[in-house]
Amino acid sequence: MTDKPKFYITTAISYVNGAPHLGHAYEAISTDVIARYKRLDGYDVFFLTGTDEHGQKVESSARAQGMEPKAFCDMIAAQFEEMTRTLNISNDGFIRTTEPRHYASTRAIWQKLVDAGDIYLGSYAGWYSVRDEAYFSEDELVRDGDRWLTPGGAEVEWIEEPSYFFRLSAYTDRLIAHYEANPDFAAPPHRRNELMNFLRQGLKDLSVSRTSFRWGVPVPGDDEHIVYVWLDALTNYITAAGYPDEESEFYRRYWPADIHIVGKDIMRFHAIYWPAFLMSAGAPLPGQVFGHGFLTIEGQKMSKSLGNVVTPDAMRETYGLDQMRYFLMREVPYGNDGSVTPEAIVQRINSDLANDLGNLGQRVLTMIARNCGGRVPEPGGFTAEDEALFAAAEALPGETRRAMEDLAIHRMLEAIWRVVGDANRYVDAQAPWALRKTDPARMNTVLYVLADVIRQLAIFVQPVVPDAAGALLEQLAVPDEEGGGEGARDFAALPARLTPGTVLPAPWPVFPRFVAEDAA
Repeated sequence: MTDKPKFYITTAISYVNGAPHLGHAYEAISTDVIARYKRLDGYDVFFLTGTDEHGQKVESSARAQGMEPKAFCDMIAAQFEEMTRTLNISNDGFIRTTEPRHYASTRAIWQKLVDAGDIYLGSYAGWYSVRDEAYFSEDELVRDGDRWLTPGGAEVEWIEEPSYFFRLSAYTDRLIAHYEANPDFAAPPHRRNELMNFLRQGLKDLSVSRTSFRWGVPVPGDDEHIVYVWLDALTNYITAAGYPDEESEFYRRYWPADIHIVGKDIMRFHAIYWPAFLMSAGAPLPGQVFGHGFLTIEGQKMSKSLGNVVTPDAMRETYGLDQMRYFLMREVPYGNDGSVTPEAIVQRINSDLANDLGNLGQRVLTMIARNCGGRVPEPGGFTAEDEALFAAAEALPGETRRAMEDLAIHRMLEAIWRVVGDANRYVDAQAPWALRKTDPARMNTVLYVLADVIRQLAIFVQPVVPDAAGALLEQLAVPDEEGGGEGARDFAALPARLTPGTVLPAPWPVFPRFVAEDAA
């Protein structure tokens, strides 16, 4: 077992009532960036994603397709697994809630809640949203003619059935105390404030079983009841850590999770219900629940009726994978809502990637190939301008770490692109193409400084654009173990500078400009 500090991060598991959409891709990519960065920063990362496959909505969706629920889940789950591959997601685990290990874990959690005296049998009468797989009180609903709708616009139905309840009300004060003792438990801060306001109103006991459908985990000792889909789904995070074998090396190593990355609409489930279940079960709580915002298309929510649903495959095929990853992480401050427009995507690709970073790498590496025999040049003495650029690049570990401690992925990229800008201004000011005739030794020094700065930029931009960054490192002949590839050391242990005389391959462009008649 490694002596690196551990870091266990999860996405929310994706509900399999339909194919992956851009929102799923956004969450997967952002969590992947965090996981990749933590690996670069010297952590032993376990990164989990997966699929949530039970509940009334899945059962209904399967019937609509003329399929059995399990066969339907197999079909959709395969699409989500394929999405992780096509988006270059570096997850270490993929969990499905239909796996036998998850049934065992869910039943074990249920029994812990029973043993704690927090489960009792009663009857439920109230409003239920099949789309959200959630219960709503009347004061949370919106009247629409003769219908009641959730704040998100989903229809609700009145349900009366026998139900087991969890004594959520008993955990109001404990949860408030946990929030106060751990100010970063729910983030960003405005999400935490919303949840604290909800807690201070007092929690009501929660219905945690259903009898009106069969697709789910049967309640231990009472097969007439199915475990509430959210209790089942939330348990996935601890299932993947090895629960209920709390003595296993894997469980003791990785649980509790350090952070759950989820959509803002499911913060209540993750930051109130989930910690209450864990408190009842006597299990440690995760370190943080972070609620990211939603993406809109040109300011409008994605909707099939509006015809503006963007699939991850379509965006990737149109613009390129690393270009897509960069845009989504740079354009919107993480945690906020943001709009996707073709014009904004093309602007980011051509300005930030092609003109700034791509052109920097291409012209410097081409000059080295033509003027330095295709080898890392031998530098002479460094000037104040050289040292200033080195210093800017060598400040990236601290600057990017500070940004990522707040999960401010956009700020991490802003820090990197400040150095990209510094390097472009430096190459224009130093004009190595002119030095080739007037001062070849100085040209070598300038190109050496630029090559090494490009190396550092490539290392730090890897979490967001891994393929392009890998191509830059390959063109600088940086071995995987020195550049953040497979088996890499963390950036704190990377070599200080490039080795002069190292033979370099012929350069090639990593970020071509985007040109299309219709980017939409």
